[in-house]
Order: sequence, then C-alpha cells, then structure tokens
Amino acid sequence: MQIIENKALLLSLRNPERVSAVIPRSKILENGTVLVKWGLDEAQVLKNLQIKGVPSPILGHYDWPGMYKPFAHQKETASFLTLHRRAFCLSEQGTGKTGGVIWAADYLIKLGHVRRVLIICPLSIMQSAWQADLFKIAMHRSVDVAYGSVAKRRAIVEGDAEFVIINYDGVEIMEKEIAAGKFDLIVVDECNAYKTTTTKRWKCLNRIVTNSTWLWMLTGTPAAQSPVDAYGLAKLVSPEKVPKYFTIFKDMVMFKVSHFKWALKPNAEKIAFAALQPAIRHTKKECLDLPDMTYVVRDIELTPQQKKFYNQLKQQLVVQAAGEQVTAVNAAVGLNKLLQVSCGAVYSDSGETLMFDIKNRYKVLREIIDETKHKILIFAPFRHVIDVLRDALTADDFSVAVIRGDVAAGKRTEIFRQFQDTEEPRILIIQPQAAAHGVTLTAADTVVWWGPTPSLEIYAQANARVHRAGQKNPVTIIRLQGSTVERHIYNLLDNRNNDHAKLIDLYKGLLA
Repeated sequence: MQIIENKALLLSLRNPERVSAVIPRSKILENGTVLVKWGLDEAQVLKNLQIKGVPSPILGHYDWPGMYKPFAHQKETASFLTLHRRAFCLSEQGTGKTGGVIWAADYLIKLGHVRRVLIICPLSIMQSAWQADLFKIAMHRSVDVAYGSVAKRRAIVEGDAEFVIINYDGVEIMEKEIAAGKFDLIVVDECNAYKTTTTKRWKCLNRIVTNSTWLWMLTGTPAAQSPVDAYGLAKLVSPEKVPKYFTIFKDMVMFKVSHFKWALKPNAEKIAFAALQPAIRHTKKECLDLPDMTYVVRDIELTPQQKKFYNQLKQQLVVQAAGEQVTAVNAAVGLNKLLQVSCGAVYSDSGETLMFDIKNRYKVLREIIDETKHKILIFAPFRHVIDVLRDALTADDFSVAVIRGDVAAGKRTEIFRQFQDTEEPRILIIQPQAAAHGVTLTAADTVVWWGPTPSLEIYAQANARVHRAGQKNPVTIIRLQGSTVERHIYNLLDNRNNDHAKLIDLYKGLLA
C-alpha cells in the first residue's frame, strides 16, 4: 500500500475487483493495483474488507490542534478509533488515552460524522482530566459538565455543547434525555464500572448505546479481577462476540471446583481477550515518547461531615487570627488542622483523634487501584488515616504494607526490600516524612498523594523514591484534593515554593 500526496491510496491486491465494486470512484490500474480515495468512509470499507494496514486519513488530513503535540501512540490510538465505530481503548493509566480520544472525536466532528459527544467518567475526573484536556486540546469546541441539579443537568444534556461530560450516576438520572439520540458518540472512561450486566447502571447504559452510532470504552485493566468481567463490557461494544447468557460465558472461562469455588480454565484469558475486540492497547513501557513523570489531579467532594467541621474550624481560626499576629508557626498549625479534616482525621490538643467519613476519597483511591496493573505507592500524611486505609484495603483483599514514623529502622528496611523485590505487598502506604533519602521503590510506577505535605523538600524526595534510576516505566503522580487548602498547597508545590512568607499569605488568604 502506498499513500499518494495524502489524497489517495494505491493498493496491491489479489482481487482488485472486490474493492472496486464497493468503493465508488476507485480505479483499477493496468498493473492490477487499485487507486482509492483516502477518506474516512473508504478507509472504513477497506478495514471491513479485512485489508490490513489501512491507516485512518486523520494521519494525513488533520492538523492536531491544541497546546501540545500528540505522541506517536496517541496518533495511533486516534487512527484506530476513527476506523472503529465501537471499540475498546485498553491502554494503561498514564499513557494519554484522554488526548487520543479527544483528537479522534474532534476529527469526526470536523468531518460531520459526529455532532455531539457524551463523555461518561468518574466524578473525580470530570473537570480535572476531561474538561481540562478538552480546553487544552479542543479549545475551539464547546464543552459543558452536566453536574448539579436535575434542571441544570437537563439543560446541558439538551443543549448544544459539542462535548458534554457526565458522571456514572448522572447517566441514570438523565437516561431519558440522553437516550433521545442527541449524542452520536459515547465515550465511557474507566468502563470497568459497567462490567456487571445485572446492575441498574449497566442496563441503563445498554439502553442508551443502542441509539448511538459510535461507542468507545476505555480502561487500563480489562477483566483484571476475573475473565468473566469481560462479558459485560463485550455485551456493550461487540455483543456478537459473547454468548447471549452470562452463565454460558462463565462456563467457557471457568470450571466449578466446589459449590462456592470456581477456577480459571487454561484458555480463559485468550477467550476474554477475544471478547474485548476490537481494541487497541499501549503500555507505559511501550510508550517511549512519554514524559518521565506525569501529574494527574483527582477532585473529590468532601463528605457533609467533613464540610461542616472544616467550616467550623475555619471560623475558629479566623477568630484566633484576629486576636494575635499570624506567624509561620501558627500558620503552619492552622493549615495542618485544615489538612487533617480534608484527609479524614483531626488530632485534638489533648491527643484524641476525631475520624471522619472518608468514603468519597476512598472510592476514588479504589478507582485508581483498579485502573493500575503495577505496584502503587500511597503517601498519607497522618498516622490514623494510614491505619484506616490499611484496614480498608486489606478488607478489600489487597496486600498492603505500612511505613510510619514509629516503624523501626530494621523493619522499614525489610518492608522496602519486600516491596521492591517480591510480588507482595502490592500497595505500600507511607507517611511522607518516613520516605528516607536514598530509598529506591521503582517497583511502583504510580504514586498517589492522599493529601499534600506543605514541605517542598519532603514532596520532591517522596516522589523521587519512584522516579529514579532503575525505573522502567514512566511515572504517574496522582494527587487527591477536596478542599481549598489542598488545592492551594499543591499550587505552591507546583511553583516550587517553600517560603514561610508564602505559607503565611496562603493562611491569611484562606481565612479572608
């Protein structure tokens, strides 16, 4: 195959008449080759004829708008998606799936194949990931986030924004309006949320996607827990690839050991892989053009209990600040108290601990873990929060180890060794101050900050445990934030500011 001046494809085929019969204005040349217009419709026809290696014209006819240039694997992703009306993007977390999807969708809108796009994703990445990336890549497109009251969601869904972002629960609330057929392309991010066909969530999406022309589903960990998870996802994208009934598929990939126990059949993964097609996948290791370190923000709403106490504490600090001069010391104490509420545990002056409901933040942490295949490092700044996380993750059947300030040096060394050199633990929770200089933890390529530390030195050194010599993959740093104080402290860290005067200004600003 040869591309001629970005306008036509020259194909060498055994049966050129087959192509000429289904593609108008194609031309059979004297040497048996076929000259075909290089357009999206023609490329899709050639793909359906199972002619290999046909690229999408996005690679030659598109100017790739935005603030930064796409990586090679993002172009490959966009090319694949524009040739498949229903498909999976199974690339690992941190490989830039969002960008590839946005460029592909923008190209389809440009050609008139798509009018409006609905992006379904977790609440925590509606604005920090999807809206932010759309503003950077497709700033010429109209974007809106369908979140809030029912009336607000309805107005946005029924409006004319070219990209609409909505969370999983919002889809169920707006099912009737979405199903009216206003969206030609539906993108489902972290689609493992739709793996179970018996849930209301799955049934709702299944009813909706029957009216959409295009459906792209994204996850970095397809069928990670069990091959049977592939069934629900395949039923949405390519139902012809799986049996009509779940029980038949389960018997295909598993055999019954006892009344309550099932085991995998030898070809289970192969069957699950075949079900999750068509698909494209890139691993971090394969993406040689990725930056060494990528920062991701996850926005999390504080629970009502946290909000109430956060506001009460803020008022107390306002009164306190009015009666005395704000110094670096009392600013640090006040900021620390607000951070404690945000993370889920407040320590009183008498040494008692008040624990808060952290279900919102923990739910997002689980989403991150479920989307990551490799080991994970979690930095949590407060001891009691670390204990709560360890207990919750252990109860969810994850292998977890903990390093806090009170863990003896010899014990720390052994935990570090096990994390680095053995299969378990998969998750290591560390108090940032305990992440000593020189410790290598490159077995992980994902770092999660449960809450920020105000110290630039501690923050940089903690991240350097993973991003150092011996790391084979690009590193993803994921920061959880739910309060104003957390957002401002992350901003100071981004600007590499460790000035005490800045902390005092931040403290005064928060209390203003």
